Amino acid sequence: QVQLVESGGGLVQPGGSLTLSCAASGFTFSSSFMRWYRQAPGKERELVATITGTGGGTTYADSVKGRFTISRDNAKNTLYLQMNSLKPEDTAVYYCNKMAYWGKGTLVTVSS
Repeated sequence: QVQLVESGGGLVQPGGSLTLSCAASGFTFSSSFMRWYRQAPGKERELVATITGTGGGTTYADSVKGRFTISRDNAKNTLYLQMNSLKPEDTAVYYCNKMAYWGKGTLVTVSS
């Protein structure tokens, strides 16, 4: 069955960096369009970034453009989200997504 397992979250100071990972299994990862979402406390889940199966096409929410980078390693069946210049408003649970499938998320807290 499809499994998505996020990792790499934690507490980071404003201006800091984190890299999230999503280990995928149970499907053909290399041909799958993938997404990162996030949900901040009291807010709706929002789309953060997307990437095509080959990794050649990416999109970003305006709020993270220029600071976050989505990437993938198809040999390792792993999706990444490199987050730089983090802001307190980036605090959220971050989720890996493939169509109707979701991971359990990893919490990112940006605070001094």
